Amino acid sequence: MNVVWGWILAVLAVAVGYASYGWPGVVLAITVIVFWMLLQFSRVMRVLRQAGQAPVGHVDNAVMLHSKLHPGMKLLEILPMTRSLGQKLADDPETFAWTDAGGDRVVLELVGGRLRSAALERAADCPSPGN
Repeated sequence: MNVVWGWILAVLAVAVGYASYGWPGVVLAITVIVFWMLLQFSRVMRVLRQAGQAPVGHVDNAVMLHSKLHPGMKLLEILPMTRSLGQKLADDPETFAWTDAGGDRVVLELVGGRLRSAALERAADCPSPGN
C-alpha cells in the first residue's frame, strides 16, 4: 500500500469516528491506527530478527531466489525469501549479494528500498580465483 493512501485512510477514519461518535470515535480511530502501526513494527522486527540469525549473504538456492524476484519489490518482501541479510557490495545504488552452497550468486540493486534489478551469477560463469 502506498504511504499516501495509508495517511488518507487514517485521516478518514478519524473524521468518520468524529462524525459518528464524537470524541470517543476519534479516540477509537486513533487507537486502531496505533494498533495497526504496532502490527507493522512487529512484522518488521520479526523479519529482521529471523534474517539476523542466519549467516550474512547466504541463501539456500540462488536460482530459486532469482526466479521469485521482480522489480519494485520492497526489501521487507525480499528478506523473508532469503532468510538472511545480504552481503553489502556498494552504497550508491545499494547493492547486496547472496550466495548459495554451489557458488551461484544473486546480486540485487535497491533504490529507495525497492528492487531495481537482480542479476544471477552462475558459479560456472565466474572465473576461479586461481586463474
